[in-house]
Amino acid sequence: MHLGVNIDHIATLRQARQDVYPDLLSAAGECIKAGADGITIHLREDRRHIQDSDVSTLRKKYPKTHLNLEMAAVDSIAKIAVRIKPDAVCIVPEKRQELTTEGGLDVKGNIKKITSISRKIQRAGVKVSLFIDPDIEQIKAAALAGTDMVELHTGTYGEVSDPLRPHYNKAQADKELQKLLIAAKLAKSLGLQVNAGHGLTYQNVKPLARHKELFSEFNIGHNIIARAIFVGLKQAVQEMNNVVR
Repeated sequence: MHLGVNIDHIATLRQARQDVYPDLLSAAGECIKAGADGITIHLREDRRHIQDSDVSTLRKKYPKTHLNLEMAAVDSIAKIAVRIKPDAVCIVPEKRQELTTEGGLDVKGNIKKITSISRKIQRAGVKVSLFIDPDIEQIKAAALAGTDMVELHTGTYGEVSDPLRPHYNKAQADKELQKLLIAAKLAKSLGLQVNAGHGLTYQNVKPLARHKELFSEFNIGHNIIARAIFVGLKQAVQEMNNVVR
């Protein structure tokens, strides 16, 4: 089981002052020292946190560390991915007004566009993942699009499965967990690697982490950075690593 640490919110803090602090490269280094298997960053169209230069400097500074670039299905950012060559690209839906990603891609309804973008990136030697809800039809569409991986959107599960969150509901959490497991089994049967992320915390990742036969990687950011405020980034990553493994 691999842990990818999303460091977008380190950049969010930096961009709040348009400063150089906190340093994103140092943050990535701390995550790697703490045992993270990879670094995840989201290059948004509005550049609200990660900047183009961050992608290239991270690739150059840590060439042996798995770099996962999240991006919308747009040609301008696909060109950046092809040029910089992260280890993986995860195509996600994106809205300018959203606080964070609000759901999975509609692969079935946009299969031509997503397939075209995916193939451009794959031809550069970069693996492609599609960020989708645990929906049977979307998983089938992802396989038809020729993607290498899917990342299951765990946001709904995350909202109801963490006892500290206001919408915690154990019965609903169990239902959402089963949806994720069924979706993961189908994706695996179709030859897709299965990752998961969004809304995962130290409290709710455990039921998913028990299914190492299904999930290859968890991408977690916000909860780790929130914990790091109190204990430091290195310890926060180590604690999540311990939970995941």
